[in-house]
Amino acid sequence: MRTGSPAAPIPEPTRPRRLVPGDRVAVVAPSGPVPEDRLKAGLDVLRGWNLDPIVAPHVLTGHGRLTYLAASDRQRADDLERAWCDPSVAAVFCARGGFGAHRMVDLLDWGALRAAGPKVFVGYSDITALHEAFAVRLGLATLHGPMPATADFLDTARARDHLRATLFAPESTRTITGLPGVAPLVPGRARGVTLGGCLALLAADLATPTGRPSAHGGLLCIEDTGEEPYRLDRILTQLLRSGWLDGVAGVLLGSWAECGPYEEVRAVLADRLGPLGVPVVEQFGFGHCTGALTVPLGVRAELDADAGELRLLEPALT
Repeated sequence: MRTGSPAAPIPEPTRPRRLVPGDRVAVVAPSGPVPEDRLKAGLDVLRGWNLDPIVAPHVLTGHGRLTYLAASDRQRADDLERAWCDPSVAAVFCARGGFGAHRMVDLLDWGALRAAGPKVFVGYSDITALHEAFAVRLGLATLHGPMPATADFLDTARARDHLRATLFAPESTRTITGLPGVAPLVPGRARGVTLGGCLALLAADLATPTGRPSAHGGLLCIEDTGEEPYRLDRILTQLLRSGWLDGVAGVLLGSWAECGPYEEVRAVLADRLGPLGVPVVEQFGFGHCTGALTVPLGVRAELDADAGELRLLEPALT
């Protein structure tokens, strides 16, 4: 581990208010293209929760030349900014992940977003770039959870129900128990402010204007998809060599879909994270997996790796 001046502990971010029936919510597409049929189905679910969803103008536009983007960088940034700055909108849901959030994040007017005040923000995968930006630039707690145009949101009641409970009755989800298979990779307990998301995105954020300087004092929640074990090794090694992991309080490991045989993935995680000497829990059940849990980011919590539980010291939303 690197040595040097210790980083300042992660400050406690602002928590937005919980949702109530009748709230207007916006759906945006900061990253990849959105299947129209899945979007419509997801909107129906939100309406079934007695929410009033509106779709940002460019969610279904497409880019043209770069087919892996939902629209141009400017259009995607404008959609997110307008939704956030609309005083009638209580929450912003990302339709899906994919790739592209990094391309548009620096086009956002952070002064305008700050002036608009705190709102609920939901997403995962590539949306990690925005979770980090909201934490760094706005000091805002966010929700790492399933998105309306994704298969897990549409097809898995467990994922939907946990997100819905977190949104409407956050006191009921203050204890988050890992899914079947959860186990301590390194036993113990730790307290800190939750942070994290997709591992590759966290590494890509290093030295960027919206990148967090350190995970010092945090409970790091990480997962990924489609990264072979040697690539996970490379990413973790980069975070270790940069000092970004110095002083991390504990680690929660989510899903590793399409990353190779889990025993090979586990060996990498144990090799790179074990020497940190902090509690590490594996297979907690968030990210790119079936029935994914919603994990609040930017909330003070206690990790009990032996019990496979994350206990929030306050509700995710006020």
